[in-house]
Amino acid sequence: MTTQISPSVHIIQSEAQALQAAEQFAQLIAQNALERDRDRILPYQEVEQFSQSGLWGITVPKEYGGAGVSTEVLTRAVLRIAQADGNFGHIPQNHYYSLEVLRVGGTHEQKAFFYDQVLHGKRFGNALAEIGKKDFVRRTQLLKESDGWFVDGQKFYCTGSLFAHWIPTLTTSPDDGRLYLVFVPRGAAGVSLTDDWDGFGQRLTGSGSVEFKRVRVEPQWVVPFTDSFERPTTIGPYAQIIHAALDLGIGRGAFEATLPFIREHSRPWIAAGVDTAAQDPLLLQELGNVHVRLRAAEALLARAARFVDAAQRSPDEDSVAQASIAVAQAKALATSASVLAGSKLFELSGTSATQVQHGLDRYWRNARVHTLHDPVRWKYHAIGNYALNGVRPPRHGAL
Repeated sequence: MTTQISPSVHIIQSEAQALQAAEQFAQLIAQNALERDRDRILPYQEVEQFSQSGLWGITVPKEYGGAGVSTEVLTRAVLRIAQADGNFGHIPQNHYYSLEVLRVGGTHEQKAFFYDQVLHGKRFGNALAEIGKKDFVRRTQLLKESDGWFVDGQKFYCTGSLFAHWIPTLTTSPDDGRLYLVFVPRGAAGVSLTDDWDGFGQRLTGSGSVEFKRVRVEPQWVVPFTDSFERPTTIGPYAQIIHAALDLGIGRGAFEATLPFIREHSRPWIAAGVDTAAQDPLLLQELGNVHVRLRAAEALLARAARFVDAAQRSPDEDSVAQASIAVAQAKALATSASVLAGSKLFELSGTSATQVQHGLDRYWRNARVHTLHDPVRWKYHAIGNYALNGVRPPRHGAL
């Protein structure tokens, strides 16, 4: 299926409008979330509606015609949408990330061009990751030759690319060994997309593979990437906090799905001595434990967003380190809380909750798959090292 530009894209002008649009879109996609996941129906129509809402352009700075929403508002919007359907919290993640890379490292001309594209409904996917090797070396190349510039290589986990108009692609230049983010038109000659993502969660994110066979690109589509990690910038914590919001949204969705099921279908345990599951004291204890963890993660997420916003305004070694640690704290708790919520849904609701007709397994599957994105154990290490030894976290973008 081909992607199209929406004929009428709303341009959101304020943070209040952004949150209202997120709420409206969340209510829309929640209606058929079970059926889409069960039958693996890729949400082309819903993604187009997502574009029309204007939500894909909310981080475009005000001086370029967008709302320039804060990180705190962005995470609230992503969380609410992911609560309705985790796939939709994930699909635009790298779109927002690419806009941050552009904000930090792009020229004025590049910003003006690509921000305008976004405000008119064009979507960015991603082609960052590669598989097949036990290292993190990027083997996709940006070739600068006498007859033009070309991208050549293969990528996987390309979330959102099936729905995208542009595919931001992480490349290495053999000329200088540095990384560049190349915005490649999805329809360019030599670009091949394959819907081969078969993970058991986040199944509708369009996260398959993309192959680039000597794809011609223009110099103005190329944004330096290595440069943005040689100095303190918010690219890393910005990317990670969106992941945290997504995880937390999935967890909140699982919790909210647990409540009506217990009220309407579950039975109290024999020894509880009560008439309904909603009165079971041990069930209430476990439910309360999940709720506390989700609320705590929400508080850490909001706190981390404020640190990211502060670091965006005044990026330096200390502000970016503080933002990275705050985001790592939020992401660590969001990870455990979301997986716990998806698992406790079944433990507290009972065996009948596992019936396919209810589709409740999607919450745990989505949480378990997405929380594998970056290992939490290394976040705890960075947090502890910063607290005890004052060692700033590494600036590689995956913390």
